[in-house]
Amino acid sequence: MDKGLGAGIGDIISHFQNSSCSDGVQEPCIWASPGGARKIDIGKQIFCNRSLNMKNIVAVGFDMDYTLAQYKPETFESLAYDGTVRKLVYDLGYPEELLEWSFDWKYMVRGLVLDKKRGNILKMDRHKYVKVAYHGFREMSKEEKVEAYGNTLIRDAFDEPDYALIDTLFSLAEAYLFAQLVDFMDNNPGKDSKSTDYVRMYKDVRAAVDLCHRDGTLKQMVAKDPKTYINEDRSIVPMLKMLRESGRSTFLVTNSLWDYTTIVMNFLCGSHTLDGGITCNSDWLLYFDVVITGSAKPGFFHEDNRANLFQVGDISPGLLLKEKNGTCRIFQGGSVGHLHKLLSIESSSQVLYVGDHIYGDILRSKKVLGWRTMLVVPELEREVELLWELRDLRKKLHLLRNERDLIEDQIHHLKWSLKSEGIDVDEQRKMCTRMDDLEYQRDKARLSHQEAQRECHQKFHKVWGQLMKTGYQNSRFAHQVERFACLYTSQVSNLSLYSPDKYYRPSEGFMPHEFEIIPL
Repeated sequence: MDKGLGAGIGDIISHFQNSSCSDGVQEPCIWASPGGARKIDIGKQIFCNRSLNMKNIVAVGFDMDYTLAQYKPETFESLAYDGTVRKLVYDLGYPEELLEWSFDWKYMVRGLVLDKKRGNILKMDRHKYVKVAYHGFREMSKEEKVEAYGNTLIRDAFDEPDYALIDTLFSLAEAYLFAQLVDFMDNNPGKDSKSTDYVRMYKDVRAAVDLCHRDGTLKQMVAKDPKTYINEDRSIVPMLKMLRESGRSTFLVTNSLWDYTTIVMNFLCGSHTLDGGITCNSDWLLYFDVVITGSAKPGFFHEDNRANLFQVGDISPGLLLKEKNGTCRIFQGGSVGHLHKLLSIESSSQVLYVGDHIYGDILRSKKVLGWRTMLVVPELEREVELLWELRDLRKKLHLLRNERDLIEDQIHHLKWSLKSEGIDVDEQRKMCTRMDDLEYQRDKARLSHQEAQRECHQKFHKVWGQLMKTGYQNSRFAHQVERFACLYTSQVSNLSLYSPDKYYRPSEGFMPHEFEIIPL
């Protein structure tokens, strides 16, 4: 395990209680506060990388897309995929065969890296060693991986312009389409003038995605029927009320424009009718002090940004919604300097910002400004639940690995002993027999370990395995989370499960979400 990334087993377990379900199975949970009556399931917990005392936070801000608004991948990502394919065919001249393709929204995961030059999709550990690699949808052999990524004197940085980072949920559809195009072009040489120029194919996919955004196709479909594309979360309004009643300011900073923002936020925070419908109004503004749309993040977070700030008009029932806690002011554009003035922020460390994008939301706000940050990772809920369910298999993996390592140490010791002078023939023969036996045991232990590791890997994801791990190392994605997110959790509304004045403290030894799920 990587040191300094979370909590020691003893420290962590002391914070947890086991609750019995109706079937008598023990499940992990955590008390919302010491001595508190509410228990929080592992999938809903907020995990801490750096100490954060909420009493020092005066303003809590939110991104909208994929943070407050959690899109349904089976509908929204499929919509994005279909729109991108149509743009490739009708606007960029790709073969009409692409229109018959389908999208597996479960295939790609965040944290992957696209190699634009070679047409490969990579999963790396925190040290940027490639552990899983596919060319299109074909798994690359160990030799191929070494030849491409482990055979140089200078380590590759795996950054733009030669690589693309898949760090948002919205990028999953374009990654899947890129892999399909790689296979298609490899299997049909000469079918298209683009041949096997993978870099050009990736640029075309990106251009097609941008066209979908530019003409408003995606958001028009979502605006017509939000319920089909966005998950309802009835906990968002209580969370916002809790924060405001605790005396904190709340704000929304989104790259989406006002007309789309108000539809989505009304769906999430609006009044629900008896038949499950949503009352269309602007009451959701009552839960915010400032709303900034069209913010153009991450540029928004640079204090030297000269972008103008415009008030947004034509809002019914008026630009300013008055209520007992003050007014909500709505703007477009601007920069973080404007926001600090609007909220009378004296120190950037007084702000907690919640977002889903490592680079667009978390890295920039943390590294440039020093804001406190919370990353929303929807995949985390299932990941930590699986960590608990697979605790016996994971313990078996540790034992098999230790057994293999012990045998290899014995083999190494025997090999050195055989080189020693003065060993008689009989003793040498016994040592050779022992060596053969140990090598057989090693091969057997190695095979058992590989099979158990593959089984565990595929439980999380059939191709890419655990989101936060690559083998025994933290994954590249987990490393980014640890570096830039003060807190991380599966849903933004998990904030409502904790006291607004909670003191979040990190633990030692493991990634915080791993509170070790090794059986005691």
